[in-house]
Amino acid sequence: MTQGTPGSAGTTAGEAAPAAGAARSRFRVPAQPSAGAADRRRDADGAGEGSARGEHTHGEHTHGEHIHGESVLPGPRPAVRRSSVRGQILTALRAALVTGDLRPGEVYSGPMLAERFGVSATPVREAMQQLAQEGAVEVVPNRGFRVVERSPRELAELAEVRALIEVPVMLRLVRTVPPERWAGLRPLAEATVRAASSGCRATYADADRAFHSAVLALAGNQQLVGVAEELHRRAQWPLVGGGGTRAGLIADAHEHTALLDALIAGDLDAVRALVGEHFNGAE
Repeated sequence: MTQGTPGSAGTTAGEAAPAAGAARSRFRVPAQPSAGAADRRRDADGAGEGSARGEHTHGEHTHGEHIHGESVLPGPRPAVRRSSVRGQILTALRAALVTGDLRPGEVYSGPMLAERFGVSATPVREAMQQLAQEGAVEVVPNRGFRVVERSPRELAELAEVRALIEVPVMLRLVRTVPPERWAGLRPLAEATVRAASSGCRATYADADRAFHSAVLALAGNQQLVGVAEELHRRAQWPLVGGGGTRAGLIADAHEHTALLDALIAGDLDAVRALVGEHFNGAE
């Protein structure tokens, strides 16, 4: 599927978004402290945007129904602080991709997503344009953004590329990093187990990336960490029809602790075997 140019339709005010069916699970938003009176004012770039651009604000909907042919997200409108709105929306949308609350193949419009967050459409469109650059969504001119449908082949290709980058680095680090530094990563490895046990894919995705990034950071190459983290994030988007099971997440998390034990012991053969298994079975 060809990805659209992020700026081609993300600024169209009257987006409409027909879709095959509305999302069924609750859209997850990062928890935020209660907003004060000042926080309730609109951010500077979004103040009055709806009236200036002719956008119409619809009433609140709570059951994930279709409105004017658009895919809307269920549940009461979450509160989002006006500071760093774009960053918060981007984080929430990434989590929704991982959990499948943003469903592959469906089209979502900026104004309707903005209504669910209680913000102007501008930060939502900016966040969706960032996701378009990352390949998570594609721009649909005059309609919104379609969540890209991923195949098992794409997932396998991502795992292969990640292995080509990360495995040689880990094998080099096992020869040079002292055991006490590896032991310092124990809390991150254990955090992945707790996250997997919770069954929340978004929570596990964050913990999983944190562990892998911390391992690679020991190489002292921030460019390497950035590239690997981006590939990792893409590998966490769910397949059409849903992502992995809770049992699969737990098995994946326990591979982190086994790998860390091998790294601490300096067991090169065990590290090689565990890393290969980890990427071959990556969800």
